[in-house]
Amino acid sequence: MTMDSRIFYAINHFSRDTPWLHPIVSGYAAYGVVLFAALLLAGWWSARRAADPVRMVAAVWAPVGMLVALALNQPVAAAVNETRPCQALHDIVVLHCNTDPGFPSDHAVMAGAVTAGLWLVRWRLGVLAAVAAAVMAFSRVYIGAHYPQDVLAGVVFGAVVSIAGYILLRPLLRRVLAMIAATPLGILLVPRDPKSAVPQKRSA
Repeated sequence: MTMDSRIFYAINHFSRDTPWLHPIVSGYAAYGVVLFAALLLAGWWSARRAADPVRMVAAVWAPVGMLVALALNQPVAAAVNETRPCQALHDIVVLHCNTDPGFPSDHAVMAGAVTAGLWLVRWRLGVLAAVAAAVMAFSRVYIGAHYPQDVLAGVVFGAVVSIAGYILLRPLLRRVLAMIAATPLGILLVPRDPKSAVPQKRSA
């Protein structure tokens, strides 16, 4: 038995022994993406309040990098075509099961990409995202949908794509955001100065 299988069975046995945790972990495994969306929104808000162009570039790239990582993961998963444990193994606890290939995990790719992207915005948000990503990775194994190697590869893949994309596209993003800042949509990037909105009194 491989180390990956041993870890999977250990977590699955833990799942069998903790039925009271099933609805909580299953809910997070399925809908934890909402938390990552909230963290991305917090990253944008933090960069906007700081009026920091560098942070804003990272904040804008974070969700884009996540989508790019997920898109790139599809052909990789199709090429590997790994059968999920919930389909391949018997006598295990299965709380959720998909029919698509399991390696790398889409949820873990998303979590890894968001974590790396937010780390570039603000390290505290990166830490929160990293904790959320670790819980997401664990939850996907806990419910029987993935092997540990699926989620580990997914987190690493998502983070690498996000960081590499940011390094490559950062100059282009800076120019695009600079142009947007000069339009009415610039309010989404930099808070408007209240003083500039106060009309000047006309001299008599």
